[in-house]
Amino acid sequence: MSGSAYADLLGLVAFGELLAFERMAGDARLAPDLRRRAALNGMAAAEIANYRRLADRLTALGVPPEVAMAPYVEPLQAYHDSTEPRDWAEVVTKAYVGDAITDDFVREIADALEEPDRALVLDDSRYADFAAAEIRVAVADDPRVAGRLSMWARRLVGEALSQAGRVAAERATLTALIARDGRVDVPGLFGSLTTAHTARMAAAGLNN
Repeated sequence: MSGSAYADLLGLVAFGELLAFERMAGDARLAPDLRRRAALNGMAAAEIANYRRLADRLTALGVPPEVAMAPYVEPLQAYHDSTEPRDWAEVVTKAYVGDAITDDFVREIADALEEPDRALVLDDSRYADFAAAEIRVAVADDPRVAGRLSMWARRLVGEALSQAGRVAAERATLTALIARDGRVDVPGLFGSLTTAHTARMAAAGLNN
């Protein structure tokens, strides 16, 4: 992988982590109790720690983190601005569905990396099990919530794929990573992301 492509990938992931920190810290106010509030703030702390590791790596490569992140500010911010959760159930659904599909997108690109760099961009700290359990609790408490959260999840995925497509179209280095050796094209990648999303929805008790 070229240095430019690697910096592009690190910039994408770093800004995603920074935004995730800001969002989770803000969304914690919607938690119904202090236990859940603390859990979401713990998620936020993990995100900012990941951001700092990525920023340090970019700095070591001689690339200012703000420069590497700049191309992704508009599309990622647009995704979060258009998917502002209204309550706790929507908060955890966004953490479970929206963050997961973003992770899947990055994981496909990061497959071109060797260790330890690959591990640097893969984030397993988003508390998927916690979020899925919270969704199931919300549905058990009020089965009518399942329909609303299913629609919300579809909106999240639609927005995420739209912005991912925009990033892929605008950043040729990332597109080249996705299509390396002709193994997968961008439409094929999005098909894989959708398949993974369907399984994730079922696991949380939601309809695709």
